[in-house]
Amino acid sequence: MFSSTIGRLIISMLVVFGFVAGLTSQPARADIGAFILIDAKTGKVLEQKNATRKWYPASLTKMMTAYVTFKAIREGRATLNSAVVQSKNSLSEPPSKMGFKVGTRFTIDTALKIILIKSANDVAVALGEAIAGSESGFISMMNAEARRLGMSNTRFTNPHGLPDNGQITTARDMAILAMALRRDFPESRDFYKYPGVRFGKKTLRSANREFLLRVPGANGMKTGYICNSGYNVAASVTRRGRTLIAVILGAGSGLERTAFARQLFDKGFKKRRGGKTVASLTGSSGNPPANGYCRRNRSPGAKAYMARFDMKNEPSGGFLFFRSADDKQLKKVDESGFTLANGKPDWAKILDRTLGPRKIAYRPLQVGLGKPTGSPKASASAGGTQIPASDVPTPVANPVRRAQMEIRAKMQKTAEVGSSGAISQAAVAVQPVEQKAQAAAPGSIFRKGLDFTVPVPAPSPRK
Repeated sequence: MFSSTIGRLIISMLVVFGFVAGLTSQPARADIGAFILIDAKTGKVLEQKNATRKWYPASLTKMMTAYVTFKAIREGRATLNSAVVQSKNSLSEPPSKMGFKVGTRFTIDTALKIILIKSANDVAVALGEAIAGSESGFISMMNAEARRLGMSNTRFTNPHGLPDNGQITTARDMAILAMALRRDFPESRDFYKYPGVRFGKKTLRSANREFLLRVPGANGMKTGYICNSGYNVAASVTRRGRTLIAVILGAGSGLERTAFARQLFDKGFKKRRGGKTVASLTGSSGNPPANGYCRRNRSPGAKAYMARFDMKNEPSGGFLFFRSADDKQLKKVDESGFTLANGKPDWAKILDRTLGPRKIAYRPLQVGLGKPTGSPKASASAGGTQIPASDVPTPVANPVRRAQMEIRAKMQKTAEVGSSGAISQAAVAVQPVEQKAQAAAPGSIFRKGLDFTVPVPAPSPRK
């Protein structure tokens, strides 16, 4: 009996070991964290998964930044030609950013185009400062609008979406915001419909450009990414006079969120009626993903893209397509049609077959600083004060980031000054680099080394 028990134990251990080995030998497969598809006019929900699960919005946050700004314009507190000034506070934001020198003045019209197309974090903060008088005042306005719109699981701590685990939302809440932005401010559609912007001789492409150029009826809206959220998008499509809005959170790559959105819209337009309205979805169905989500939910790879999103082989009907491609699907994929001679994926063909060929030529929107005519009248209810157009604003920093900056300053001081009081060699080596980065090119509106930087998500501040 003892030997048989030992035998069963060994077999069980081998089975478990084989299962774990099988898991570790398989590549990580991306899946969608949460999504919702609604009718933009009625708010009827056509399809959803985990729509009330809390998630990190990333740069979808800038839809609320734009909403609050458009509301200020409608109420007469600002105009599209009102001045926005690059402050030290706004310039301190990590990429993606424009990197204008402190004191550079530009219009609200320019700022809106930059944040909705290019998604520049420094401009989002500068815009908030212009509207409310301070970043903290603008954040208060954002949260007030979220409550008024019924975004019950949303809390904003910054106007751009950079990592902060206190900034949360849901797919349902973002759909409510997207619907409100489109409904309350139809003029906003003329800002987010472009696949890129041209500033001087530099072209800045939108992360939503392939969706806009390839998907029939695409209107655009906003994309977002930080590691803890994965790849997010809010998008709208209009076909035959009907507009649908989709919000997708937690994709494993930019292509996956775009291909999934295309697939979701194609299926949705075949469905005429929805069930509940988006506002009627209440409660919370789960907490946000643990830190490091992007490392657990990676890009599925070329073969899995084709198994899941190839339009030539998509089944008709049903909404069962959100599951990851399984081994049987992968084995059926013929890689010869989308592989280059060197064996690498032919991404141009993959885009053609998962999104469709480009139907519109890429034409970026030309933008400049504009001709600012004055400062907005900051809202007293937000605790803001009006900033004279001739002054460089030095608003109160975001309370969350202020604490972080104090901690970093103490850590830097500790690292640079040893027990003997001598400055470390590492600190000395860094100083010339910092001085070079801070120096402005003669006659330039950009800080040298910081203009048009690419998005590199910062680690979560609460890890």
